Amino acid sequence: MKIINQISEALQKGQAPAVKEMCRKALDDGLNAKEILEGGLMDGMSIIGDKFKKNEVFVPEVLIAARAMNAGIEILKPLMMDAGVEAAGKVVIGTVKGDLHDIGKNLVKIMMEGKGFEVIDLGTDVSAEKFLETVKSENADIICCSALLTTTMTYMKDIVNAFEEDGKRDNVTIMVGGAPVTQNFCDTIGADIYSADAASAADAALGALAS
Repeated sequence: MKIINQISEALQKGQAPAVKEMCRKALDDGLNAKEILEGGLMDGMSIIGDKFKKNEVFVPEVLIAARAMNAGIEILKPLMMDAGVEAAGKVVIGTVKGDLHDIGKNLVKIMMEGKGFEVIDLGTDVSAEKFLETVKSENADIICCSALLTTTMTYMKDIVNAFEEDGKRDNVTIMVGGAPVTQNFCDTIGADIYSADAASAADAALGALAS
């Protein structure tokens, strides 16, 4: 399984062409797409996530590791679909209405994908109606709401209310995060999970589906 470890190490260094080449070679050597995805790509991204949490790597390193992961997934995707490899779950993510910040959101998306989630990214300035409509059409398990401003984070309560009014509150886990957001705020508005950083958010999402 030496090549699997090499894929993980190359991904951590952000070496996209090497990751792509080694994924091809691993397939030629007879390894299946699921083994390569979990043992190589997701393992490497998980290590980057842990290092990011400990401030051992920073946003640029995460972004180039994500680019390397996507290069590998490009090679594996057709085979994963044929083999019926299922996503860990489905996440709808967006920055809330009135807020145009997206760096934090993008990092959460990267970490979620690194844990095997299918992520539907609604971008920024997302209304409660858009979150609700997408969860219903995509049959998603989790929504992640991001805000970077104290003036926009209060809109997260409107999102929780929209799901309650539609009778869908029990069908979805609502996660909140962003610089001004706290555990106390999460509890006050009736959301399910608060995470202080992107890597913790991905771990919490897995935990929510397992419980």
